[in-house]
Amino acid sequence: MNAASSLRESAVFNFNDAVTMIVDDSPFSLTLTANALAGFGIRPAYAVGAGVEAKRLLQEKTIDLLVIDTDMPDIDGYELVRWLRRSSPNPNAFTPVIMTASHIRRGRVAEARDCGANFVVTKPFSPTLLLERILWVARDSRPFLEVGDYLGPDRRFRNEDYEGEERRADLIRRRANGENAA
Repeated sequence: MNAASSLRESAVFNFNDAVTMIVDDSPFSLTLTANALAGFGIRPAYAVGAGVEAKRLLQEKTIDLLVIDTDMPDIDGYELVRWLRRSSPNPNAFTPVIMTASHIRRGRVAEARDCGANFVVTKPFSPTLLLERILWVARDSRPFLEVGDYLGPDRRFRNEDYEGEERRADLIRRRANGENAA
């Protein structure tokens, strides 16, 4: 999806009443993220510099979208998202979460997924990329699952044309049994 089509699709969404919270201990990153959101009509209701403050607000206010930095000194983003997902009956337990990170290793991306984040965006990011991720999260229809320690959006991305390991095994089995593999 290119930037132009993302911007055209954003017209379908009305962000005027979206209650958004940004959590980042860097005042510079907090301002940049808030400005990027404001550029496409999302006025962050809360710009918070600490995980403890975010946790308090999440217990008191209903939030529609969270943008959380992964690395913060008091409560890191991973811990905050884990707590959020387990905070039921809090309605924010199901709020979409986009995590941001200055530098992130593959293992930390997996940790973000496993703590219940919807998406990870690396810094510096363009406003267009952030908008694309917000639109993706807004259209995301994955169900929330509780499996073992995990509570969050289904970690599997469904693509009917995908023939990954599980589907490839089914394809091989069907072919071996003489079934139509299509």
